[in-house]
Amino acid sequence: MEDHNIVDLYWFRDENAISKTDKKYGSYCNTIANNILYNLEDSKECVNDTYLKTWNSIPPTRPKILKAFLGKITRNLALNIYKSKNCQKRKGEVPLVLDELKECIPSQNDIDTEMEEKYLTKYINEFLKSLPREKRIIIVQRYWYLYSIKDIAEKNNLSQSNVKMTLSRFRTKLKEFLEERGQYI
Repeated sequence: MEDHNIVDLYWFRDENAISKTDKKYGSYCNTIANNILYNLEDSKECVNDTYLKTWNSIPPTRPKILKAFLGKITRNLALNIYKSKNCQKRKGEVPLVLDELKECIPSQNDIDTEMEEKYLTKYINEFLKSLPREKRIIIVQRYWYLYSIKDIAEKNNLSQSNVKMTLSRFRTKLKEFLEERGQYI
């Protein structure tokens, strides 16, 4: 079923929207949740919460790209679950990935307004578009899907050291790029 048809089901409050969403994007959402939570039960609950949040969001929102809309909801919910369950603990890829990004992204405390956040997002997207496709894939796998270095290496037929070097160079160049635009404090 096409995405716009699934969105129409939500729009007209047809409960089949959830089963159609699960059939088409259930595996995708579960992968995102499990890469963050490392717990199948929590991941399943997170995906169910994704469907509920989607149900409550459409209408009034009509997403242009349903997959991205679901992925963002799943990721945000999974990160919230992760934070609530692991306040004091440090395990898995999430704290490691967030620590990696601290070197080149200013903290939320430094961003005073929503406008500054929009500019930061704009500049990061601009920077990502300037990179070769292969590098963007590695970066998205690490910082969006939170894949381990090992998983990224396997998925892209690269060595782990090559992936580590690519990510390190990315962070350095991103920091420089943001500094040039006055977005790094």
